[in-house]
Amino acid sequence: MADQQQIARLKEGVAAWNAWRAAHRDAAPDLAGAPLRGLDLTGADLQGANLKGADLRGANLGEANLAGANLEGANFFKAILNGADLANANLRGAQFLNRAQLEVARNWPSATRDEDLACGQSIPD
Repeated sequence: MADQQQIARLKEGVAAWNAWRAAHRDAAPDLAGAPLRGLDLTGADLQGANLKGADLRGANLGEANLAGANLEGANFFKAILNGADLANANLRGAQFLNRAQLEVARNWPSATRDEDLACGQSIPD
């Protein structure tokens, strides 16, 4: 279950969130199922976060660090991923995620994803 305090911190803005992350390096962000629709999360440090089933519709995740994040089943309808780092992220079952969104992100070939998002690249186990 998502940590409501962490969701509230993220909704305060990226500067507040990133400062909290810097001060709590050992904390594993649990944002599973979080309602993050339409938020500007440009440059957010979401490395290793649990965003399973999160509502990211229309969210701007440009330049966000999503390396190692669990994004299984998250809703990416009209989400912006320009420059986001998807290294080793779990994108299985992601909803409304498409090739154009992936190709503007960084390190997406290392992300675990469904066969329909192969985009001509190998899919990690």
